[in-house]
Amino acid sequence: MRASLAKACILAVMLTLTGCQNNIFQPAPEVQPGMKDTPAVRLSFRFEADVPAPAFDEVRSLSEERNAAVQADFDSNRPQELLDRTIVSPDNKRVVAVYHRVTDVPAEFRLDMYTSEGQLLRKMTSETMAVHFPDTIVWSPDSSSLAFVAMIRVFQPDPTASPTGSPTPTPAADPESPDVTEAIPSEQEASPTPAAATTPEAPTGILTFRTEQIYISNADGADVKPVTENEGLIYFYYSWSPDSTMLVALSATAREWKYLEVVSSSKGEILIPQGRPRIIEKNGRERRLDDNLTSVRPVWSPDSMKVAAAFENQIRIYDATGTSPTQAAIPLRNQLLISSQAYDRAQQRTLQAANGGVDANGVPYPEPSPDQPLSTLPDEKLLVSYNPIVEIAWTADDLLYLQTAYLKRMRNEAESVRSFSRWHRLILTAQPER
Repeated sequence: MRASLAKACILAVMLTLTGCQNNIFQPAPEVQPGMKDTPAVRLSFRFEADVPAPAFDEVRSLSEERNAAVQADFDSNRPQELLDRTIVSPDNKRVVAVYHRVTDVPAEFRLDMYTSEGQLLRKMTSETMAVHFPDTIVWSPDSSSLAFVAMIRVFQPDPTASPTGSPTPTPAADPESPDVTEAIPSEQEASPTPAAATTPEAPTGILTFRTEQIYISNADGADVKPVTENEGLIYFYYSWSPDSTMLVALSATAREWKYLEVVSSSKGEILIPQGRPRIIEKNGRERRLDDNLTSVRPVWSPDSMKVAAAFENQIRIYDATGTSPTQAAIPLRNQLLISSQAYDRAQQRTLQAANGGVDANGVPYPEPSPDQPLSTLPDEKLLVSYNPIVEIAWTADDLLYLQTAYLKRMRNEAESVRSFSRWHRLILTAQPER
């Protein structure tokens, strides 16, 4: 009896030790975090070359046609002001009118807010403000805010001037009249015209700067305020986060901008600005993400947690939130070189087949050699399709697209070139936590 009891005790102890060993010494199971909770520094990627172009959302393909009701108001009631474009809010309730007066300096614009039915709600910009880069004006995805770039107006109009630019005429005093004031109706007696009674006044007291800063307003065009106040910096290429809480933009110093203008002008090219990516919150808090310059517009991840930027042949990803944000660099030079070699060879085979296997002189092309495993990287000078990244698009949490192309934008549009446009993508995954 005692022997049986002893055996039972020994067996129980062994089972207990075995259980403890399994719990303590066995490796803990891997926990796969979600992309939203994964910092940029813990992302892994897989490169896929020459994929179909991404399917952009509808906002990107909005028509450039002007709102008919707003255009009708300008035609009927605002003959001295020319409508340049209209921008409809995502919820289709508000329309921003971008326009200029006939006396305004070229490339300086004004903004008014309309209803979708063409009723003027509010003048948004003061007489001292000039809106720049009208093609980049953008609504927040939730239609609650509008972002635009403005600076102090070059030409400050006389407040007594009429919209045509000529001073407002005042009745001349008649020396034969005993009392000139009797010939002029008083303000109480004068009845304003219907247009004057319903036209809102331009706002005043909005802070302006000598370089382009980012401004935001609410959905009705009110509460216009600058969210950047760094005079000397020029902000451009800005976009809202999907949750409408922040902006990402590029910025450059006025000296850097001027230098690029001079270089581009000497070559007959159109200026392609370069700047450093920054995250800007609605309260004005700002964080510079990188010290390197890029001409590619940065993009948001769909969950608004990260920002991606492109630098020549490299993608960089930054955490947008958190007390200790991280960043990660994804160098793609090797992958792009190898894929460009394969692309060039495929294009050559296609061309040879289209020409019947002979060149222009009727000489047969040499038989293409089979692709061999690479022992050294291809020479980029020999690859016509090897070009820098010109555009990126983050279409899903785990899909980041990048386009490479050769671009040359000339003042003479006939001389502009865009060739070898190729889309690639990165499949992003979160590194498991242990």
